[in-house]
Amino acid sequence: MQQDILINWSPQETRVAIVEHGAVQELHVERALERGLVGNVYLGKVARVLPGMQSAFIDIGLERSAFLHVADLWQLPLEGESLPAHRHGAPPRPIEKQVYEGQTLMVQVIKDPIGTKGARLSTQISIAGRMLVFLPQDDHIGVSQRIPAGQRELLRGRVQQLASEGVAGGKTGGFILRTNAEDASDAELAEDIAYLRKTWARIREASTRQPPATLLHEDLSLLQRVLRDLTGEHTQSIRIDSAEQFQVLMAFGREFMPAAAARLQHYAGERPIFDLYSVDEEITKALGRRVDLKSGGYLIVDQTEALTIIDVNTGGYVGARSFDDTVFKTNLEAAQAIARQLRLRNLGGIVIVDFIDMTQPEHQQAVLSEFRKQLARDRVKTQVGGFSTLGLVEMTRKRTRESLAQLLCEPCEQCQGAGRVRTARTVAYDVLREILREARQFNPKEFRIVAAPAVIEMLLDEESQHLAGLSDFIGKPISLQAERALGPDQYDIVLL
Repeated sequence: MQQDILINWSPQETRVAIVEHGAVQELHVERALERGLVGNVYLGKVARVLPGMQSAFIDIGLERSAFLHVADLWQLPLEGESLPAHRHGAPPRPIEKQVYEGQTLMVQVIKDPIGTKGARLSTQISIAGRMLVFLPQDDHIGVSQRIPAGQRELLRGRVQQLASEGVAGGKTGGFILRTNAEDASDAELAEDIAYLRKTWARIREASTRQPPATLLHEDLSLLQRVLRDLTGEHTQSIRIDSAEQFQVLMAFGREFMPAAAARLQHYAGERPIFDLYSVDEEITKALGRRVDLKSGGYLIVDQTEALTIIDVNTGGYVGARSFDDTVFKTNLEAAQAIARQLRLRNLGGIVIVDFIDMTQPEHQQAVLSEFRKQLARDRVKTQVGGFSTLGLVEMTRKRTRESLAQLLCEPCEQCQGAGRVRTARTVAYDVLREILREARQFNPKEFRIVAAPAVIEMLLDEESQHLAGLSDFIGKPISLQAERALGPDQYDIVLL
């Protein structure tokens, strides 16, 4: 799997596209005024404890209070315990027995605010380095599952030894070895340990002198996370179109991630870097409902508050020898396209896929197998069930940040996100009923209808007889005024 990373930088916005075999697979966008919060450490203040939900709202200085669930509350062991109760299978202690309103807590954001939901927090702090993740409140040494099983125990022992050096009987803290620690030398690991402990000491020191709702530690920018998180063994090149940021990123990479820095290139071409792989065109497509397949079939993608629904259709594809083969080939192609769209659009939560009905069980298994194979390339955790009795496939994809549509779009002023507006006739009938209601309460000289041009035209033309009848019935004249500034289903009744 060959992978290239393209970075389009401007003072206002950083855009990153991950391209595999010439096709855009992932898009990451960070705006200077809208940086993500995941990884940030705050000194928070408990605003409210909700025993019924086993959660608390924490003020960390944002527009909305953040959310702390009891499962994300790091619990110290009780007297006589070597581990907290929840660490050996027992349920956690109730949240109301651990936190109280007005309490100051050091917290870390583990999920960005999405829609109307505030950020999700944890009181277990983790600080990511180049090769290790430091868990200052823990004492466990973990190893990435991507590192071969035969090397895990050896690496665990090396880190345990390095972490205990220079610590006289005190707590060493816990560490998780990242994938790129597989070939690290002891000197590199020791350097990372020192850097992480220094960062933690700075955070603790700041927590003693700063007031609540203060940011204590900010995670890396998207540019820096490209080297830390997005670059892997399959990455062939990282091209950035800003000479200034190339130098900054190169300096950062040489200090912390030399292997990734070696792949950095400055793109100085006249043609915009995103034009090389039609990235802007892909972004436009990823914001639409319809996704066309090469065979002539297509997908319809609908993202709702609760879940995402993807419908597969054959469209104009009639190329196979039989109807069963046509359906099977369309579903196979759709499985590949859906996996890509989930990454491209960053769709998270519950996803329901309505493949075209297949009568042969072996076709169902082949499509499901292809779908899982394509999803295995996703760096975000996914879980896929089998076909239900209704022929639907249910799956989940971990929600890590806002989807592309949530990031780049906002609800339509006219329909308020519903996707539909009432017809001119429906609005005209609403207007007539509203005049009748107001005529029973008020006694003006005249009623004036102010509405969109299409509604006024409807009342003057097809509904003119009903309008005249209403005027006679209430004994008042009714005048009309078209207002282009009003939405299709907005109107006002003015009493003159």
